Amino acid sequence: MRLAREGGPDAVVLRAASREAGVSHSAAYRHFADHDDLLATTAQRCLGAIGELMEQRLAGVTVADPVGTARARLEAIGRAYVDFAVAEPGWFRTAFTPVSHRASPPGSPDGEAGRPDPYAMLAARLDELVQAGAIPPQRRPAAEHAAWATVHGLASLFVDGPLRLLAPEARGRSVARALDMVQRGL
Repeated sequence: MRLAREGGPDAVVLRAASREAGVSHSAAYRHFADHDDLLATTAQRCLGAIGELMEQRLAGVTVADPVGTARARLEAIGRAYVDFAVAEPGWFRTAFTPVSHRASPPGSPDGEAGRPDPYAMLAARLDELVQAGAIPPQRRPAAEHAAWATVHGLASLFVDGPLRLLAPEARGRSVARALDMVQRGL
């Protein structure tokens, strides 16, 4: 995880991990089949770290009415996702390296046990919006794809794109606008 934090997915290599652990290079093969296995495992942990921040933010939501709560909870996880990307760009890049999702689609049970799955959390928030009456049930199918694409795209632009140069206040306004668009689109 330290290698990923400091250098992103390119830094997650068996030799470096073995060196970090103080074991021989061949010892790493007792735990990982190959480089892709190490990288996929690290990516799942990074994805779990995103989910942990999302859970923390959910715990801080206190709104009285069910619709307001559902909307605030969706916003909280969207902000957490973007904040994580900006604060931990190495982990964010690693979480979404191509090898990390080649074996299973998002939300599948193949994620790291005991760690929250951001995709499943998003789906649960959208279901919560339907249950609260904030969106009609017919608008729910595949809504997680559009919502995720919005926050992921914005986060990626902040980390590796032209929006990385925005001042924090401007970044905050961009996040608020994107999340408002998601809510209105739903």
